[in-house]
Amino acid sequence: MTSPKTNSSAFTLTRRKLLLGGSLAGGALVVGYTAANFGAVASAALSIGAEAPLSSPFGPFIKIDRDNWVTVVNAFQEMGQGTHAGVSAIVAEELDADWDKVRVMSAPANAAIYRNRDKGMQVTAGSSSIAAAWTQLRTAGAAARDMFVLAAAAKWDVSAGSIQVRNSMVIHAASGRQESFGDLLELAAKQEPPAAPLLKDIKNFTLVGSPRVRRMDSALKATGGVTYTQDVQMPAMLVAMVAHPPRFGSKVKSFDSAAARRVKGVVDVFAIPSGVAVVARDTWSARKGKDALTVTWDDSGTERRSSEQLVQLYRQIGRGSTDERGASYHAKGDAAAAFKETEFEAAYDFPYLAHAPMEPMNCVAQVVGRKVKLTFASQLQTVDQVNSAIANVTLPGMVQIETLPAGGSFGRRGGMSSGYVVESVRIARHIGEGRPVKLVWTREDDMTGGYYRPMAHHRLWVDRDAHGLPVAWRHHTVAQSLLPVGPNATQVEGIKDSPYVAGCAVADCRVFSPSVGVPVGFWRSVGHSHTAMVMEHTIDQLARLGDHDPAEYRRAIYRKAGDERRLAVLNLACERAGWGSSMAGDWARGLAVHEAFGTVVAQVAEVAVVAGRPRVRRVVCAIDCGIAVSPDQIAAQMEGGICFGLSAAMYGKITLDNGVPAQDNFDTYEVLRIDEAPVVETYIVPSQRHPSGVGEPGVPPIAPAVANALLVLTGKPTTSLPFVA
Repeated sequence: MTSPKTNSSAFTLTRRKLLLGGSLAGGALVVGYTAANFGAVASAALSIGAEAPLSSPFGPFIKIDRDNWVTVVNAFQEMGQGTHAGVSAIVAEELDADWDKVRVMSAPANAAIYRNRDKGMQVTAGSSSIAAAWTQLRTAGAAARDMFVLAAAAKWDVSAGSIQVRNSMVIHAASGRQESFGDLLELAAKQEPPAAPLLKDIKNFTLVGSPRVRRMDSALKATGGVTYTQDVQMPAMLVAMVAHPPRFGSKVKSFDSAAARRVKGVVDVFAIPSGVAVVARDTWSARKGKDALTVTWDDSGTERRSSEQLVQLYRQIGRGSTDERGASYHAKGDAAAAFKETEFEAAYDFPYLAHAPMEPMNCVAQVVGRKVKLTFASQLQTVDQVNSAIANVTLPGMVQIETLPAGGSFGRRGGMSSGYVVESVRIARHIGEGRPVKLVWTREDDMTGGYYRPMAHHRLWVDRDAHGLPVAWRHHTVAQSLLPVGPNATQVEGIKDSPYVAGCAVADCRVFSPSVGVPVGFWRSVGHSHTAMVMEHTIDQLARLGDHDPAEYRRAIYRKAGDERRLAVLNLACERAGWGSSMAGDWARGLAVHEAFGTVVAQVAEVAVVAGRPRVRRVVCAIDCGIAVSPDQIAAQMEGGICFGLSAAMYGKITLDNGVPAQDNFDTYEVLRIDEAPVVETYIVPSQRHPSGVGEPGVPPIAPAVANALLVLTGKPTTSLPFVA
């Protein structure tokens, strides 16, 4: 064997499991086989008739060719976060494959096989890809590797235990024999996979955690070699654009298409539930046709309040001066007796935010009878299948999706309504005959007609003990719910499990979800995007009340709560940042610590005020994300997350005027410029814990870290974002 194996797999494999692709293409067998839990049964039912998974002797995630190329099938969306490299490295590690001959392909839409084990559906969300795939793909890789070992043992008549595998070569050192995966392929395919392959001891990893795990697509992206949805060209393909209403919820009352139809290249104009579609032979003609339309909108029942009016309403709700009833999510102690003479009270306002990925929404759809083919950057394949099936009156499994890379998303392509996807299906259905139609949204369409990070208001009251530590915490959060039913749990993540609240004898935390006619959705780091600011900026203000050093104040709370992970990242960040040392000039440091999606991040920001604006020159980041699969990609994610979060904190806001968004492009929705990007240093806490996510946890701490530095510089707390009004 290549190396000692000590960890037992959580899965039991059989040939039937590995051969899922071939035997379960029709979906019927999946139900009987995977009826182990609700998610599996539901995924199987949704996948009836779905595209077949990879048919391979080594299971639906691994394909090995005679020329020794190992292809890993990635069930997750690649939208810049580097998941292609991460999942491939997990397989290659256990398989002992030659990393230089490992490539990746996107999985077809088939939740029965490719569902996210943490989410129950085929989705890429919640920074869960690596965490969800970790054990599953390690097991698949180990099983495939053992099949090669068994094949070689039978061929050479030696014991399996005397065989090693290195870089896709199967080796019997005693006899000097060795053959490649390609040489042994046919014999390996006939081997019964081990029922419970043993996984490597992580101390024997040679690839995972090493700098060799780097992105596979950088060169292609740099040279224009990656095919995004906008690049897709098909024979006889048409291009569609849609005139959307200026206000959310408006409907088409009437429209005049005469001028649009006179535009050369326009082939059809018709109404759909979300607006008026213009279909043309090319993008420019579709755009000109759309501009030539005259549409009268029915605005009855639409949202007409301004952002300022909503802010005032949210503040009233936060104070408890309306009839809005909040849902309690953390209550303990005698709240009625506490807070009678509360010494600390604070309130914070957060605006709507757009996702604003570089690639606006688009999708290529083909509809033939009950069958739908979609080619685009799907982030929630199962959700998109269900919504598209409803639009075409068919089964979700009849919606085939070819998943392409996304030019960013930040949650934009993760909408539960699949808005632009459903639009494309409706338009292609109207055109009919399976003719491909590429729907194109402009930047203005996306920024004014998509959905936003909800605006939010927080009001909290805190009592302290004789040592200045919090002992009673009352917290009201006001924000639209991201969920169609149930409590607004995502809007209070980062509060309900906070060590600052956990250490209190009294807690009274409530969330209020007012009804507002503005579509909202998941935005990178979701509720953490505002709760981190509230919790970490509040802690700094509490520290100042007692004249405590903010780092020492946090240490005292973390020790009280027994939170060793927060202590570790805080200490590492402070050590590397030189916390406590003097700074020349008008610069100050601010720090923040926050846990999101199982990952704990501490950031120390060096900040000055230049021409009335915060200027951030350096950010020291410490992260505990469990086993670091790709340290280089983790650093890249922290750099990207910090710039993304800093951009939103500095400038991000969507404001409503009479219900109409005032920002529609980057001239009015300002983002961080390259000369404003700070130097970012990332340090990873060594860990043997199960990996956790890195795509989002870098975002939340940067706003409070900057706010806390500004508190040092100005003595004034930040009560609303963005910093630059």
